[in-house]
Amino acid sequence: MQSDTIRRILSSWQATEGGANSTASLLAWIREQNEATQVQVEPCSITDDSFWFYDDYNGEVLNRKRSFFSITGMRRFENEHFVYEQPIIVQPEIGYLGILCKEINGILHFLMQAKIEPGNVNAVQISPTIQATKSNFTRAHGGRMPAYLKYFERKGNRCSVLYDQVQSEQGAKFFKKRNRNIIIEAFGEVEALPQFKWMTLGQIKALMRVDNLVNMDTRTVLSGFPFALYRLSDGDMGAYRAYFSEEAFYRSVLLRQPKDTVTRLCGAMNDFKMYMDIDAQKVPLFQLVDWDVEPEGIVCKHPAGFEVRYYDIEIAGREVMHWMQPLFKATGRATFGLIAKEIEGALAFLVALRSEIGTFDKVEIAPAIQWDTEGPGAAAARADDVQGVFAAHLQSGEGIMLDVVLSEEGGRFYHEQNRNVILKVKGGELETLPEGYFWADFSGLCYLLQANNCLNIQLRNLLSLLPL
Repeated sequence: MQSDTIRRILSSWQATEGGANSTASLLAWIREQNEATQVQVEPCSITDDSFWFYDDYNGEVLNRKRSFFSITGMRRFENEHFVYEQPIIVQPEIGYLGILCKEINGILHFLMQAKIEPGNVNAVQISPTIQATKSNFTRAHGGRMPAYLKYFERKGNRCSVLYDQVQSEQGAKFFKKRNRNIIIEAFGEVEALPQFKWMTLGQIKALMRVDNLVNMDTRTVLSGFPFALYRLSDGDMGAYRAYFSEEAFYRSVLLRQPKDTVTRLCGAMNDFKMYMDIDAQKVPLFQLVDWDVEPEGIVCKHPAGFEVRYYDIEIAGREVMHWMQPLFKATGRATFGLIAKEIEGALAFLVALRSEIGTFDKVEIAPAIQWDTEGPGAAAARADDVQGVFAAHLQSGEGIMLDVVLSEEGGRFYHEQNRNVILKVKGGELETLPEGYFWADFSGLCYLLQANNCLNIQLRNLLSLLPL
């Protein structure tokens, strides 16, 4: 039964044309949704709203119900030395990011939603079956109950859990924020409501190669398939090789034991947590020296990767159709890079320790390349280090497996798009790594995904983009 789960996931991944809907019809569906949806998002002043307000006594932005989230100031100290300060989103509740799947004509299909978020650059994107904060599914805002919630609460429905883990959000913008990433297989009939369509995993992976089409929440959930938890027989191994186009990736996913990767990465994270004194302190927004609090938003006095702005939002068909809220607005485009290399016949991926101001437990494993909107700066000047090698490959185009622009979460971020690159380096490159960098097999990274707060969201998103 265990090996059959792996087979069914791989079969769906390989199926680039679905049994329920063709890929062409899915693209047409999204276009129709965008054309038919009325969306209006305009900058405004917080003084225009009666629900959101700036509490000038406590120095935070919040709403009258003290629900959803708030924005406050944060200062980071390392080994008792001040490092930097910024506004940050405080949203302690854990929400659902859930995808429902079922077999259709013998192939696993996933029920995906055409969902609009106020910060989306193109309005409608392909989202999980359920994408709901605790305020959503407890109806704190008075809106409608999210569709299909009953499956994820598993109340009276025949279903099986394929993946269920609490994972982190962006540590540079959220303070210790996490969501429950969950994939549920349903048995029996499941009606696809008008805003939902069934897709194979292969179709979703193909649609991820279209700029700004598949949202961040879908990508993080689909990164979690637990390949590393199943024991496979020699007969299974031979049969599953046919699903992979590359021997090295097949070995990395199914033949490599996760122990070496897990031991090295957990040891490095534990050393960091043990010996690095990291302290993130909440402070009132008015105490941030480098940031100005204005009626239209919160803006840094120096070049920064983001600012906070307030928006008046009207979207037809949502649980609540008109509201105002703050959104973090990017001032440029970041780049996230996954570097791959064949080592001893298996594909390995270069990862690094990364600690951000809102990281839940001090440090997580990140992609080797995580450039903010300011770009690599002086880091790319040296051709012999990780950043320099990546920059050289970007310039020449050599070894690039994927290069796509994808959006960050549109419920909190306004028009934030990031460049996602996967590239393969040659055997002689990056033989010696700087401190804090590690080569990791896919099986080890997959194993760590079955625990929380190990892999950051940027790395999870990049892993979800890997082709079969």
